Amino acid sequence: MVKSVTLKNGVRVVVKSMEGLLSVTMGILVGTGAAYETDAEDGISHFIEHMQFKGTKTRSAFEISDAFDALGAQVNAFTGKDLTCYYAKSTSDHAGEAFTLLADLFLNSTFPEEEMEREKGVVVEEINMDEDTPDDLCLDLLSRASFGSGNYGRNILGPAENVKGFTREDIFAYKEERYCPQNIVISFAGNIAPEAAEELASRYFGDMECRNFTERKKKVVWHGENLFRKKPIEQAHFAFGFPCVERDHKDFAATQVMNAVLGGGMSSRLFKKVREELGLAYSVYSYSSHYAEAGLFTVYAGVNPQKAEDAAKAVKEVICAFAHEGMTEEEFRRGKEQLRSSNIYAQENTASQMLLYGKQMLYKNEVYDFEKRMAEISAVSEEDIRRVVKNSFDFSRASSASVGNLKKAILP
Repeated sequence: MVKSVTLKNGVRVVVKSMEGLLSVTMGILVGTGAAYETDAEDGISHFIEHMQFKGTKTRSAFEISDAFDALGAQVNAFTGKDLTCYYAKSTSDHAGEAFTLLADLFLNSTFPEEEMEREKGVVVEEINMDEDTPDDLCLDLLSRASFGSGNYGRNILGPAENVKGFTREDIFAYKEERYCPQNIVISFAGNIAPEAAEELASRYFGDMECRNFTERKKKVVWHGENLFRKKPIEQAHFAFGFPCVERDHKDFAATQVMNAVLGGGMSSRLFKKVREELGLAYSVYSYSSHYAEAGLFTVYAGVNPQKAEDAAKAVKEVICAFAHEGMTEEEFRRGKEQLRSSNIYAQENTASQMLLYGKQMLYKNEVYDFEKRMAEISAVSEEDIRRVVKNSFDFSRASSASVGNLKKAILP
């Protein structure tokens, strides 16, 4: 059973009751992230996410984590391109106590100066770690090569110089504009009664100040650049990016079926050819990212530097053959079944459901409809796939990123 309600101040609440389970996942989703930041703010969404855990009006940072542990509950958060999410998972009998703690850290954080200085060091180390994780660095570079230095091209962590310079005033100004009731969704999934979940949300968020919220417009332009970072590491990493459909596009499901066949698993064309047949890569795969205004289809490989050019040639040959030939009837059936089953499996996971229903409400202001999703997948035809494959792979527009001890960039 699914219920939703909008509180008088604009906060939206969605509850997916999953009887027979013994736990519940609860999340507070905010429609902000790296894509909404200015150059001066670059990294602030992620930094705020860290700081929300560093003490409230009544609890220190240690007391927050200690209180969750005392309940046997889990708590965490993440920042994305267009979303920041704070979430907790608890046994059903402790759901009320866990949500009380989650609401406290979200609504009542005080951002102490001394904690800010300590956390700046932590985030800078996270930035350094990202720099030392070449596959992550490669994919960050690909986003920038695809969309430029703004909106969806931003690195979520931001530059260290920005992080070091953020002040409490910067945090409060950003939260004043972005952490508004109209831009917040509270999502519950698990063994919790809708009435109990709505009562909790109303109790803590019903009086949240309703400020004037103005959505920031993003100017999204495809750049199609080629970026290269030389690093003295043992493995080389490269990725190609192609523009693909936005998340509301009619070909959204067809694009995901296409991805399953090209590079979504161990039976995919890329895996079988580049890894299994040629032995040119340990890791090779594809995936699609869909946003409100645009999408990015990514093909990635991690390879021996001496074999990087051969691997890139093989990847391009697989893509070109796929674009020219399309997929077989058997691949078509298997791709649809993989997409269908992954959606079914997600129905059995409270964290997946919390995020799925929360995102649908945040992005589209509607309740996620599982049956509709299944119908959309079933309706994908071979003609849809042929159209999507034909429209997806134009190497003259492709972006690329490569990282490693290479003499030159790996180009699409």
